[in-house]
Amino acid sequence: MTNAVSKADKESSGRRPHPLMNDQKLKLGVFGMNCSNGLLISNAPTSFEMTWEQTLAIVTKADRMGFEIALPLGRWRGFGGTTDFNGVSFETYTWAAGLAQATSNIAVFATSHVSTVHPVVAAKQAVTIDHISNGRFGINLVMGWFRPEMEMFGGSMSEHDARYAYGDEWLDIVQRLWREEEPFDYNGNHFNLKGVQAHPKPIRDRPVLINAGTSGAGLQFAAKNVDFAFASIDKPENISRHLAVTEIAKTKYDRDVGVFASALVIARDTEEEARAVYQSILDQGDWVAAKNMMAVLGIESQSFNERLAKSQEKFVAGYGTNALLGTPEQITEQLQAYSDYGLKGVVLYFLDYVKELDYFDRKVMPLLKEAGLRH
Repeated sequence: MTNAVSKADKESSGRRPHPLMNDQKLKLGVFGMNCSNGLLISNAPTSFEMTWEQTLAIVTKADRMGFEIALPLGRWRGFGGTTDFNGVSFETYTWAAGLAQATSNIAVFATSHVSTVHPVVAAKQAVTIDHISNGRFGINLVMGWFRPEMEMFGGSMSEHDARYAYGDEWLDIVQRLWREEEPFDYNGNHFNLKGVQAHPKPIRDRPVLINAGTSGAGLQFAAKNVDFAFASIDKPENISRHLAVTEIAKTKYDRDVGVFASALVIARDTEEEARAVYQSILDQGDWVAAKNMMAVLGIESQSFNERLAKSQEKFVAGYGTNALLGTPEQITEQLQAYSDYGLKGVVLYFLDYVKELDYFDRKVMPLLKEAGLRH
């Protein structure tokens, strides 16, 4: 049994598949450009600004380059420090709607904290953007882990695994609204709804769904529900343990789930130049904001616990993930290794998105094609 989106794509006569269901060996995306500082907790110099003009320039450039996905962060407040990291941000459903109209091929995603949006509203918003984009929309499902952020919406944040139980009900309602023609009542542990209905329906069976949970409950949620699981890769050799979700999906739910990762890319003409840029990010790091984020992750999330104590530098330089550094040839080799380990795609972020996407397009994309990772 394949996932519902791919089957629907095959059955949609004359319609191109969803971008994430295409035949590129390694899918590529751009990540985090809807928040101040992107994913770098640093005061390192950059021309990147969190403005609509920059977002538009970045995503339309990625669209022309053939990237498959534009993925935003879901943020409602910053992390303090000298940068107030991610303190300025665009809400992601409306962000995706604007970009859907401005692009032609790339998938545009909303990152949705399920506890902040009622499922009836989310289902309707998603379908609206899906129609604007002609079937290129998707949702990154987030259960919520930043307690001060969730407390902005009133009440207290539930225990970790209970948040996934809530997410299961939330998604069940949303998918029934996308699928069912007749009104229905819903009586669950978290929702009691009467006469629920929504029209029109999505362009395809449903928008593509992704999730980045790596705890036990997160893996089960992803295996059961989504098309792609996002892994936070601290070392390339650790990719194999993140692929467990694919086995759970296949054996327990008879589903196919692919795995993506995110990565900071610093590509320069020489390795020395790339490493100097990385060191500049660290030298000008906002360590207060980084420690604030790590403290919250240690208390509220089970996805990063084992790495918190030894990963301060990697948090400054990109949410604790492994950076891809070096010449265009070295970047290609590193992306080839990611593909060989079993990843279906990588969403990329940069110190200076617009300038570095231009360089990536000129210097790296041809090498990826030569390597057979792109065509």
